[in-house]
Amino acid sequence: MIDHGQFVAPAITRSKLMLEVASELVGGKDWVQRQATISLRPQGRGNWPLTLFASDDPEVIDEVVSGKVQVAIMNPVDPLTLAYRGTGPFNKPLPLRVVTVIPSEDQIAFAVSERIGVTSLEEIRERRVPLRVSLRKQPGHSTHFYIQHILNTAGFSLDDIKSWGGEIRYDAFIPQAAERLGAIERGEIDAVFDEAINRWVYKALDHGIRPLSLGGPLLAKLEEIGFRRGVIPKVDYPKLPADVVSLDFSGWAVFTRADAPDDFITAFCRALEARRDRIPWQGEGPLPLERMCRNTPDTPLVIPLHPAAERFWRDCGYLP
Repeated sequence: MIDHGQFVAPAITRSKLMLEVASELVGGKDWVQRQATISLRPQGRGNWPLTLFASDDPEVIDEVVSGKVQVAIMNPVDPLTLAYRGTGPFNKPLPLRVVTVIPSEDQIAFAVSERIGVTSLEEIRERRVPLRVSLRKQPGHSTHFYIQHILNTAGFSLDDIKSWGGEIRYDAFIPQAAERLGAIERGEIDAVFDEAINRWVYKALDHGIRPLSLGGPLLAKLEEIGFRRGVIPKVDYPKLPADVVSLDFSGWAVFTRADAPDDFITAFCRALEARRDRIPWQGEGPLPLERMCRNTPDTPLVIPLHPAAERFWRDCGYLP
């Protein structure tokens, strides 16, 4: 007798097949489609009640608040502070909570050629400097959120730079790409505004492009709405004349709505704990969950943990 059931792939096999293939693809060295959305539902037809989104665009905040996405990942964490407080582009406090924060320590830098002779963003506005600026090509990347709000707070915009005779160019999806580094070497640009500073600032300094330090009323206004100051230290970048004050760009926040069901958030945390060994972490082993629920320089907790997540991590022994 033929067991026809042996020819029917169970739902779990079909779903795991797709998830494992997607995992292999996004981990491929030459694969460029690395952003992932995963939607889950009971087997059959109908709506998808659960969506997980690995984003790097602050617009995902609105998708979480609206209920379109239930859990999202975003780098860096500070836009969540603005959303939680209702400051900056957010006109009211939004109901958000963190589940965990993936470690990442970084700053954003506004680097300008020394030959331009400016020492601050405000001076660029005052002198109406026609900079040739290199930005990241990826639309929606968090750097654009930062650049827009920081320049606006300093009293000018990218459009102003263009109106002064400058140029805004979008050079690469990653800051260390040959497209951008080559433009620095050839002197085709006067300024680079970007994060992931350890990938391009060394080369920029070699060619006289130096990060500007933020301070005074500008820094005070940015900190007031929820941005956090960061430091680009001379000890790590010896060609700097001194430490540079910038804004922090640390942490990959895994976040949800404040009213997300406790049982779902507990299940999410339990699944993360169960699979931590299978998630690559800088080639050093499993995800360091024991410090991903604590407020540290590379895992900044800028808004509260979801209560169910906090209970789960405490039960795991990760919190006191």
